[in-house]
Amino acid sequence: MPKILMYCTAICPYCVLAERLLRARGVTEIEKIRVDLQPEARRVMMEATGCRTVPQIYIGTYLVGTYDNLAALDHSGKLNQLLNS
Repeated sequence: MPKILMYCTAICPYCVLAERLLRARGVTEIEKIRVDLQPEARRVMMEATGCRTVPQIYIGTYLVGTYDNLAALDHSGKLNQLLNS
């Protein structure tokens, strides 16, 4: 399974939903970077993704983006393909 990286904050409901969906699909390890605790990490996230909002999710080197993007991938069946690549 590829590495999962998620930029998140402590109070973000979409971060919680994203983690719940990933765990439901068999993901056991998620590297979380808390941008509310690490302002420099938010800058890095914004430069890499072009977005200010969290979560910003990577599966391997693929930028999924937000929870909505993750849910759309799941609905289309492509999330399992990414997780099993």
